[in-house]
Amino acid sequence: MVVISKELRFSTKGEIDLVDITREVEKFVEESNVKNGIVLVFVPGATGAIVAIEHEEGLLEDFKRFLREVIPRERSYLHNRFDDNAHSHLRATLLGPSLAFPIIDGRLVRGTWQQIFFVELDTRPRSRRVILQIVGE
Repeated sequence: MVVISKELRFSTKGEIDLVDITREVEKFVEESNVKNGIVLVFVPGATGAIVAIEHEEGLLEDFKRFLREVIPRERSYLHNRFDDNAHSHLRATLLGPSLAFPIIDGRLVRGTWQQIFFVELDTRPRSRRVILQIVGE
C-alpha cells in the first residue's frame, strides 16, 4: 500500500466562486500509478468546500442561487461581530470540506456528469490550497 499527497494552489474571485479541479485530480491519479484505492480531495479552511456537480452553466447558477437562498448573506449572525462572513462558514459547513473518490484499474471513478469543484464561500478573493491524497496499491 502507498500513500501519495499533492497540494493544488490557486486564487479565487470571492463569494461563491466555483473552480473546476476535475482535470487536476484525474491527472494526479493517472500519474500516481495506483491501480486500486481512494483519492481524498480536501480543503483546509473554514470557508471553502468541495462538491461534485455537473459543469453546466445553468446548474452552476442554480447552485449559487440555492446557497444564497438557504443561507443568505444579509441575515443577522452572531459571528458577524468579529467578521462579516458568518454565512460563508455556515455554507461551508453545509457543503463539507472533502470528498473521496474510488480509483479502479488506475482511473478516477466518477459519474459522467460529476465534476469536482472547489467552492469559494468567503466574501473576498483568496489564495487557496486543496490537498489531494491517494491511498492504494
